[in-house]
Formats: sequence, C-alpha cells, structure tokens
Amino acid sequence: LLLVFAIIIVPIGWLFWLSLFDEAGGFSAANYARFFEQASYIKTFVTTFKVAFIVTGACVLLGYPLAYMLSQLPRRAASICLIFVILPFWTSVLVRTYAWLVILQRKGLINSWLIDLGVISQPLSLANNFSGVVIGMTHILLPFLVLPLYASMKTIDTDCLRAGMNLGAGPAATFRQIFFPLSLPGLASGVVIVFVLCLGFFVTPALMGGGKVIMWAMRMEQTTSLYSNWGAGAALGVVLLVVTLALLGLFQWLLGARATGVWSSR
Repeated sequence: LLLVFAIIIVPIGWLFWLSLFDEAGGFSAANYARFFEQASYIKTFVTTFKVAFIVTGACVLLGYPLAYMLSQLPRRAASICLIFVILPFWTSVLVRTYAWLVILQRKGLINSWLIDLGVISQPLSLANNFSGVVIGMTHILLPFLVLPLYASMKTIDTDCLRAGMNLGAGPAATFRQIFFPLSLPGLASGVVIVFVLCLGFFVTPALMGGGKVIMWAMRMEQTTSLYSNWGAGAALGVVLLVVTLALLGLFQWLLGARATGVWSSR
C-alpha cells in the first residue's frame, strides 16, 4: 500500500498541484480555463479520442479472429504462432514506426506493388496523415489485445461448447451464445489496455502523422518543452486522466450490465 502511494498517488497529486499555478507562479485555475477557451485544445482532445476509438476498433476486428484461431490450434502450433505475436515486443517502437514509414511512403512497398499490379495509377497517400497514424498504432498495439484475449479463450471449458451442440445448437449459435460471452472478460481487458495506451501514445503519431495529427501527448510535450509552461502541461495531464477514468468507469458499467443481461437471459 505504501508503494502504491509513493508510485501512483504522490505523482498524481503533484501533477494536480502543479496544474493550479500559472506561468507567473500564481495560484490560479487559468490552465483549466485555457482548455475550454482555445479551440486547438478541443481539437486535439477530439483527435486523440477519435484515434483511440478507431485503433481500438481495428484491433478488435483483427485481434478477435486471430486469438480465436490461435485458441483452436493444437498446443504446439499455437505456441509457434504466439512467438510471431510476441516478436514485435523485441523491437523498439521507434524502429517499427520508421519501418511503416518506409512501407507506406509514396514510393514505398505498398504503393509500388499496387502500381505494378495496375490497381492504381498514382501513389496513395498512406503516410504523414491520419491513416498512417491509425495503421502504425494498430500494428503496434494489436498484440496487447490478442494476448489477454487468447488467454481468456483458452480457459473456456470445451465441455460447455459440446453440451450446447449436444442440445441442438449449431456452430454459429454455440459461438454466439456460449463462446463469445465467456470470452468477454479477455476482450474487455484487451480493449481497456489498447484504449488507454492509445490516449498516451507519442512516438508513432508524431512520426506517422507528419505534424498533421496532433494528439494529447504531443500537445503536452509542446506545452512543456516548447513553451516551458509546466502548469498548463500538468493541467492537460489531469484533464486527460479524469476523462479517461470516467470513460473506463462507463465501459466497466456497460460490460457488467451486458454480462448480467447475458446470464439473466439464460
């Protein structure tokens, strides 16, 4: 408990205290007022959550089928495939981001293939924009959803699935009514991890966005490093923390209501 207090509570408390002082060192709530008065902050806030929702959704669409496929493989084959899922963790985020820049640039691998195949006549703009940020972040964060989801799927008792099929449920009904509800805890864990990581992501949006996609962490860095306004930067951190906790609480409530509804309907 003392360790939690020292590592978590004290830094957050200091962040909040620092946010209450303006540039002149006076006690003021001007840093929070600036957030509501300047359109650039609102735009950055909306962009951050827009990217977070899109990337999280993309990770769910790609990660759930992948985790399901891994859970159905024999143990040896699944272990080999998991190595490729974990492999990106051994490479720096910076290196992977630059790799995507090379792949997605106008003369990169994807555009070259599409032009050679006759699919397009002019290179697509895939990097240094919003699409590039989403692609890069989805690739980097996908394992954070697959791993907890796979672990949750492996704990599902196959006897429950066989019992459902013995009672006349087809494969689709068995998946929809038994497998999917039982996999929700793992899916929820993965979604929360990916979403929270998206909100604080810095390297990939800074490089893949080409300065056109400004996210919250980038705005905080500009405020503190470029303008040396630590109070305003701290206020940005506090606002992001409060909104994130509120959304996570809402998500947990919705998930609990969903789980209660699923089991009460049986």
